[in-house]
Amino acid sequence: MSLFDHVEMLQGDRPWGRFLDAGTGVNSSLWSTGLTTESWTGVTAAPGHADQVRKVVGSRFRPQDRLVLGNWTDPNLLQGEVHDTVVADYLIGAVEGFAPYFQQSLLRRLRPMTGRRLYVIGLDPYVVGPAETDEARMVRRIGRFRDAVLMLADETPYREYPAEWALNALAGGGFKILSARRFPNRYKAKWVNGQLDMTLRRLPHLAEQTLAQNFRETAEVIRKQALELCEARRGLRHGADYVIACEPVT
Repeated sequence: MSLFDHVEMLQGDRPWGRFLDAGTGVNSSLWSTGLTTESWTGVTAAPGHADQVRKVVGSRFRPQDRLVLGNWTDPNLLQGEVHDTVVADYLIGAVEGFAPYFQQSLLRRLRPMTGRRLYVIGLDPYVVGPAETDEARMVRRIGRFRDAVLMLADETPYREYPAEWALNALAGGGFKILSARRFPNRYKAKWVNGQLDMTLRRLPHLAEQTLAQNFRETAEVIRKQALELCEARRGLRHGADYVIACEPVT
């Protein structure tokens, strides 16, 4: 079962109504614009993400749908609007790149906009904490290497928060928890290549190009080892995604 399938199961026969994709991207926009909604609003702080969404959604956009470029730190963003269904798809982690340390305030921002249901999809952190298997250590190694390069390239890595933090923050932000479930992850070759290719694209921005060349070589060493482990173990099993369903406390 995919994470979006689980959200649909939790929604059941309830109408989606006015739908807010609070941190839209390719995956969430493709899924949510395929639902039967009264209207669809997607928000992203990244112009590049907005371009990708426009490209993949294309003719699905209706006159009542809109894609908004904005940052949730802006108090005027969608001010006064209420949406029946709100989805925050990996938004807790991603917001770090645009508004560091804003995660708890973000959930409070979404509270008055949520008319019926808020669904939070997140990822337990994997760059910190114990890694007790070869697969876990490889996932953590890739994540730490990626984040180190991003920081040296003057970018802010995502900061993931565990499900327990999200549950506490939601409860403290005026939401009643209806459901919470983890989904174990198994990272495959596509993920390995995607993460390492991302680092390679940032290396030209490093101030010290001798270090950048060393990182290029290191990335390929990690890639070779990770892909071999992926093939041997049929993926890298480590960590989990989670889906939380909640509603505003009245």
